[in-house]
Amino acid sequence: MKDVTKAMIQIYNLKELGYDFMGYDFKNIKQLSFHHLIVPRKDCEAVGIGNGYLFWNGAILVQKTSHDYLHIVERIDRDRFNYITTQMITENQRNELIYECLVKISDCLDGFEREYSSLHSKKNVNAPLIKEEYTRRLFKR
Repeated sequence: MKDVTKAMIQIYNLKELGYDFMGYDFKNIKQLSFHHLIVPRKDCEAVGIGNGYLFWNGAILVQKTSHDYLHIVERIDRDRFNYITTQMITENQRNELIYECLVKISDCLDGFEREYSSLHSKKNVNAPLIKEEYTRRLFKR
């Protein structure tokens, strides 16, 4: 686990809270990963910030749920992806997870799920694109 990821887990008290920047719970901090917020990982070298693992460029997400799911949202609905990213940037700038941001993220994902629930995985046409675990967030209304 990268040093910046460890530092962010500590600064945001994620271990104590038990949920990530998008409101997904976890049991062990080993489930968490760094998500590049502002500069995508693929562009970091080109803009001169190395691998991009910098505090201002990151959010901590649960790899198997929120992180993987956010990349699906990015691929299918760029506007929703940008909206969710903006909420996490706000949390990052304030050095805290903000209830209102978590609710906005969940509401945005609810809309995504309503709109795209009929899509299936390209790898397995019998598997839904939106896995059941992606819909289990702590801040649903």
